[in-house]
Amino acid sequence: MADKPQPVRVLYCPVCSLPAEYCEFGPDFEKCKPWLIQNAPDLYPDLLKEANAKEAGEVSNQLQSTSISSAAGDGATSSAPKQEEVKRLPGGKIKKKERQEVIIEKVTRNKRKCITTVKGLDLFGVKLSDASKKLGKKFATGASVVKGPTEKEQIDVQGDISYDIVDFITETWRDVPETAIFFIEDGKKVPAA
Repeated sequence: MADKPQPVRVLYCPVCSLPAEYCEFGPDFEKCKPWLIQNAPDLYPDLLKEANAKEAGEVSNQLQSTSISSAAGDGATSSAPKQEEVKRLPGGKIKKKERQEVIIEKVTRNKRKCITTVKGLDLFGVKLSDASKKLGKKFATGASVVKGPTEKEQIDVQGDISYDIVDFITETWRDVPETAIFFIEDGKKVPAA
């Protein structure tokens, strides 16, 4: 009789959580390299050669920089890693800082009824639930806080109040400048000012 096939043991990288063979395709291959050199040197022999060459270069640099002015050299090298600190999302994408702007968009439904959506008020420190109550009272319509398609909260106000709402926002919340308010018209962002 034939022997039972044994299960294959897969070595997973603790840094990117991919199998070691696929680390080079992951989001942070540079962070995986030290672990791969130590735990899977047979998969990436080029990494082992690079590491040995880099160690030799570092040792020679340390020998050359050993002098009276070595304290000044250490200060210069410690500032370089601070520049590399970048917020990264899964997949290696760099996270951008959100712009502080309020976007007002009019959406028509059933060919007659309109909904005015207000996005970005929370970036100026405005509590959206309080803002929706004030908007509902001012314009005598229904206003609610909902999650938009981008999973961010926005205020939906019933009716076409897109041009009246700019004055109300700037008067009610002084932190929101009129230059930071934009309309979406025909798919284009147009400044309200």
